[in-house]
Amino acid sequence: MTAPLIPHPYRAPAPSRAPASVPSKQPRLAALDGLRLIAALMVVFHHYVGFGGSAEAAKNAWNKPVDVVFPTASWLASYTWTGVELFFIISGFVICMSSWGRSLGEFFTSRVVRLYPAYWFAILATTAVITLWPMIAQPLNMQSTLINLTMLQEPFGIASVDAVYWTLFVELRFYLLFALVVWKGVTYRRVVLFCTLWTIASVLSLSTHAPQIARYILIPEYSPYFIAGVAMYLMHRFRPTMLLWGIIAISWLFSVRQVSLYNDGLATSLGRTMDAKPAIALMTLGYLVMIVLALGGLRRIQGKWLTVAGTITYPLYLLHEN
Repeated sequence: MTAPLIPHPYRAPAPSRAPASVPSKQPRLAALDGLRLIAALMVVFHHYVGFGGSAEAAKNAWNKPVDVVFPTASWLASYTWTGVELFFIISGFVICMSSWGRSLGEFFTSRVVRLYPAYWFAILATTAVITLWPMIAQPLNMQSTLINLTMLQEPFGIASVDAVYWTLFVELRFYLLFALVVWKGVTYRRVVLFCTLWTIASVLSLSTHAPQIARYILIPEYSPYFIAGVAMYLMHRFRPTMLLWGIIAISWLFSVRQVSLYNDGLATSLGRTMDAKPAIALMTLGYLVMIVLALGGLRRIQGKWLTVAGTITYPLYLLHEN
């Protein structure tokens, strides 16, 4: 199955530089909104049923270990943290799609408008709730809360108002890296080069001899998801090629390693025995669904409710945990 080919009014790639595209009218990818909601609900399910707030029952939102409260569902929920990985794949796809033909200023403006207003509201709402009802978390002091408003609390060594905010700083670093492509102008060749160089640099940054700052900037723990999402968009916009399949395959192999490592660390923190295979399977399912979307297999999924679902996903993610 080949991908639907999308025209672009700003920059049509020359045949010698990229696979040719044929003009066609492309409807909104409503399925992306549905996948965002699924990813968010996976994370919510993990926090409520698989994680519960803490491994210590006294600090747990249920006042009991979740595997006692939900003896069956907690097993599956232990692995649905992989919704974050699906989020990152979707982000790679969407950022590449939305930045095509945009200037650097337009790119940053769109990201600020998309991320910050809802984020500021979430900080204020969460702080108000845990101040009035400090059941499982204590509010931060005023200075720490104000620094949270910048979304840069992690490099300052300050705790987040809500633990889920760690993913936003990962996203910011991805935006800064992809801004290098936007700065030069988004083209097929430049995006492929970006994916290739980021993959190589991510692998090298995991070396024991690599400076820590390189790992901090390149985020190798999560880079394969963004890279795969970007490559999937190229497949969607132009057509699948062996090069793009290769980028996605290498990203998936890299992801298997990273998921296994995270799963083992989570098992230790939760004090459970957790086989990595279910987590790998869920992560792989995310890859497969996004590939089907990229190749046009989900284009018939439409509906205004999906747009609404996509709109509420980000606030739901920001507000659900504390």
